[in-house]
Amino acid sequence: MSTYLLASNNAGKLREFREIFQEDTILSLKDVSLDVEVEEDGATFEENAVKKASEIAKLSGMTAIADDSGLCVDALQGAPGVYSARYAGEDATDKERIEKLLEEMKDEENRGARFVSVVALCTPEGEIVTARGECEGEILHQPLGQGGFGYDPVFYVKEFDKTFGQLTGEEKNSISHRGRAIRVLKEKLQ
Repeated sequence: MSTYLLASNNAGKLREFREIFQEDTILSLKDVSLDVEVEEDGATFEENAVKKASEIAKLSGMTAIADDSGLCVDALQGAPGVYSARYAGEDATDKERIEKLLEEMKDEENRGARFVSVVALCTPEGEIVTARGECEGEILHQPLGQGGFGYDPVFYVKEFDKTFGQLTGEEKNSISHRGRAIRVLKEKLQ
């Protein structure tokens, strides 16, 4: 059993990491009284994940895990991508981000999209391990479901004939981009 510090204040991400890393302890930044926000200014999911995990590992003296993830929409040439959380502005709500996305997509026939997640693990000594996961789906014309967070209510997956917002946590983790990336990371750590 290992203990990792998650380099995020996102409650949804913390819940997903804890569900998948069941045999390990995942601590939040609040759990270790670390009040820091690492700027995500990288051009790729990989750059952002490594930057966050590396900085938190150095600050805390603990092995840190970070992920950077986002929604990449075919008709929008991969946008919002690394800007998914800031797509409708710095302090926008999930609802506002979804509204902006649906407005941009209103005349698009091609609804193909994928969620991408890169998870990075960094030790205080500078070791880095990364893993990438993707989940293919499509953007619906309106939100369905109350579960998940972010763009989940408009991201439809054929495997379950539901949106991420309609899936249980267990169902979502079995196919999600983050779930896939975390499982690849766990394999690399063994």
